[in-house]
Amino acid sequence: MKLSDFDFDLPDHLIATRPAVPRTSARLLVARGDEITDARVSELAQFLRRGDRLVLNDTKVIPARLTGQRHRTGAQGQTSARIEVTLLEPRGDGVWTALIKPLKKLKRGEDVVFNADLSATLQDVVEGQGLLAFNLTGHDFDLALNAAGAMPLPPYIAAKRPADAQDKQDYQTVFARKKGAVAAPTASLHFDAALLAQLADMGVDFTHVTLHVGAGTFLPVKVDDVTTHKMHSEWGQVSDRAASEIAATKASGGRVIPVGTTALRLIETAAQRGEFGVWQGDTDIFIYPGFDFQVADGLMTNFHLPKSTLMMLVSALMGQQTVRGIYDHAIAAQYRFFSYGDASLLFPK
Repeated sequence: MKLSDFDFDLPDHLIATRPAVPRTSARLLVARGDEITDARVSELAQFLRRGDRLVLNDTKVIPARLTGQRHRTGAQGQTSARIEVTLLEPRGDGVWTALIKPLKKLKRGEDVVFNADLSATLQDVVEGQGLLAFNLTGHDFDLALNAAGAMPLPPYIAAKRPADAQDKQDYQTVFARKKGAVAAPTASLHFDAALLAQLADMGVDFTHVTLHVGAGTFLPVKVDDVTTHKMHSEWGQVSDRAASEIAATKASGGRVIPVGTTALRLIETAAQRGEFGVWQGDTDIFIYPGFDFQVADGLMTNFHLPKSTLMMLVSALMGQQTVRGIYDHAIAAQYRFFSYGDASLLFPK
């Protein structure tokens, strides 16, 4: 299975840099096997039925992108350097792993000042990532980060425009609860309270799980034989309540439909022991064609990058040729792609 099997040509103008307004006005490509229907997210109820269960990732994106100054006194006197930081994972006691650019301009023991309230000291560098010890912890850190930080927009958006105040609302789901993600579960960005209420009224059920989406979701696949790719890991949790709800839907013959690849990866991880149930920990599950799905009966997801692990995931669910037809249709019909783009609802044959 070659990386080129998951490649396609995408016109640059189809990369969305802002979401549809309102959220539910985004377009929705519905694929039932090879049958394709063009719709809107606001029409989602037409394609669901009583007893379906949508699995929602309730992770909350933190404003993880920080810009600060490193000050140094040396032979040349007082000098400073602009330092960009993307927080990755908390280690406790105010210490975070982080991507730092340019890393060569910051030495161990030096401080980066982000604003009058927030600063951090570089403790160490491990495998190209910095360990930053912040001057604040707990609620004080959360308040300072919210004031100083920007949303960590994906590289393909950040290359076109900087994050701004609007992104703090746009790049967050309406049901976000648990802080920890540095990327949004973007299929869920299409939902608002009114749509959720409409679906609930018609008998669609909801289950919340948590997977803290990491920056690794944007890492490219660098091997030609995709089966040798090493997947990044992310922390997730399927609670006792979530496991019971999903199991009950499966037992009653209802469809379990994760909203987003993160929710799908998590519930399939929880089934890898041979029986679906409560699960918590780091998952590095890699889903590519040939994968045997145990839980998911469909998937709502956005349109993904060429040669990405997410293209491999949807190809595993729908079949490679079917996905190629779906993406050819989406490009010809001018669907908007990636995190702020349009959505698809996929049901395999």
